[in-house]
Amino acid sequence: MYLDSPAKLIGEKRMTFRDLEWSSFKQIQQLLTERTHARFNFVDGILEITMPLESHERFARLIELFIRILVVELGLKLKTMGSTTLAREDLLKSAEPDNGYYIQNYSRVADHEIDLSVDPAPDLIVEVDITHTDVNKNLLYASLGVSEFWRFNGQAWQILCLTDGRYVEQDKSPTFPLVEKADLYKFLETALVDEVAAEVDFRQWVRQQLV
Repeated sequence: MYLDSPAKLIGEKRMTFRDLEWSSFKQIQQLLTERTHARFNFVDGILEITMPLESHERFARLIELFIRILVVELGLKLKTMGSTTLAREDLLKSAEPDNGYYIQNYSRVADHEIDLSVDPAPDLIVEVDITHTDVNKNLLYASLGVSEFWRFNGQAWQILCLTDGRYVEQDKSPTFPLVEKADLYKFLETALVDEVAAEVDFRQWVRQQLV
């Protein structure tokens, strides 16, 4: 099942640079961060600069609401990282995801700022990529050690779980096995018309499942 979406939906503007040294990437990042709200992903010499547009941001924020409802109703703990830069110079990789979360490893990171040289990567990363991306994000987040990676392209939700160093697609999220893909699609479909109604309806549904 897929979420119905307008044809040729444009979610992001992108610019790609290739064959960059880490130092050059950091200089570009520092310069443009002061002037724009762009996000930067760097993988093995490829830098992609992304400017999210309205459809991208709506889907990203609504998926975040979906996750927060599940966390609250299931009685879990959460540390939200948003688009915090996840950088590993030793791996020549840096990411600024749409949403990042610590859930299973919450107790290990709750009381301090994250240092990926000693702390685990976020347990769950969410990326909305409606338009084509030149960055291999599966490789990027697998290299960083992100155990669960959600990808959404405006219509379909991929649930990718890290197994032996690479992602394998699953039908359900191991973090939230209560929900099916159809539940996210229904939530988004309602939320695109009425966000408050979508939240109320979904909270009630989760509570009913738990009973």
